[in-house]
Amino acid sequence: MVGVIVDSAFTAVVTSLNTDIISPVLGIFGGVDFSDLQITLGTSKNAPVLKYGSFITAVINFLIIAMIIFLIIKIMNKINEGIKAKIDDEEEILVDDTKVCPYCMEKIAKEASRCPHCTSIIKETDDNN
Repeated sequence: MVGVIVDSAFTAVVTSLNTDIISPVLGIFGGVDFSDLQITLGTSKNAPVLKYGSFITAVINFLIIAMIIFLIIKIMNKINEGIKAKIDDEEEILVDDTKVCPYCMEKIAKEASRCPHCTSIIKETDDNN
């Protein structure tokens, strides 16, 4: 439900961006406002009107939305990769600094002489990684 609300608000913003900013700027260079482009199919008063300018505007809206979503996903993937790399580095450090208690099989510090979990005395020869 939240996605639908955000989507409708986002669509309104992108539509406004296209109609209020992009189309007028393109109109300066091309002398054309896309929203007014149309072809009348016939000569009668009630002849159908093909509004291809509105279609072009809708396509531009779609492309803007698709580009923004693509960039958001790209940024989120980069952030996710960075977090995953950091977690992997921390796990590697933890693996290097620990050993397994031979009695309760819990991870403990390599320098530990007593297991904090089962309180067993760990001999120096019991180096199980």
